[in-house]
Amino acid sequence: MLFSIDSGVPVLPSDEIVTDRADTVCFTGHRENSVLPYKGDPIYSSITLRTVQLMLFRYIDMAVESGYRSFISGLAEGTDLWAAKYILGKKHSDSSIRLIGVMPYLRHAERFSQRYKELLCDVERGADMLLTTNTDPDVVYGKSRSEGNTSPDLYRVRNYFMADNASAVISYFNEGSFKSGTSQTLNYAVRQGLKIRRFGLEEAYGIIDECGPDIEGIRRKLVFMENVFELPY
Repeated sequence: MLFSIDSGVPVLPSDEIVTDRADTVCFTGHRENSVLPYKGDPIYSSITLRTVQLMLFRYIDMAVESGYRSFISGLAEGTDLWAAKYILGKKHSDSSIRLIGVMPYLRHAERFSQRYKELLCDVERGADMLLTTNTDPDVVYGKSRSEGNTSPDLYRVRNYFMADNASAVISYFNEGSFKSGTSQTLNYAVRQGLKIRRFGLEEAYGIIDECGPDIEGIRRKLVFMENVFELPY
């Protein structure tokens, strides 16, 4: 039996996943440092970050309203963990909702900030399943296969696994980020015919343009967004 280095929660090999792909959504998205402030002004850093998060949460709400019940998070800093934490809150009011966490390797969080390590532990303890796509306890990410026990494929394998076990993707993706893991995942999801529900900073800026730096106004605006999700059958 494997256990999370961070939370101590049991971790299963990814081939033990149990879910219905048809009603499953996975997440892919950038980390927090990708959220550049509105108008490039640091005074708007907080409102920009919160707008991106609220947009992500609204897409999750749309998916739940449309009948999706299982959600797969790759447990990375930023989008993955924001989404996972929000789903834990939704589970309190709807026991049919499931959260599946998939780590690319057991030591993946070694360089997380303390804040994100604490968030990761909360998510792992609340998840319905915690999986890893690489069960070697010593493997780490590295661009060369010749440097000890390293592999350049760890994140790609995790990303493709999530898409292979979902029918829709929710993504925070900024135009021009074509060399990112998020871009890699989205491109694969498109090839596999998944539904893509994507937003980026331009959409977040547009909402701030309309509502101003008023978080309650932004919340109200998002509540009335048209639901763009439909079940795949």
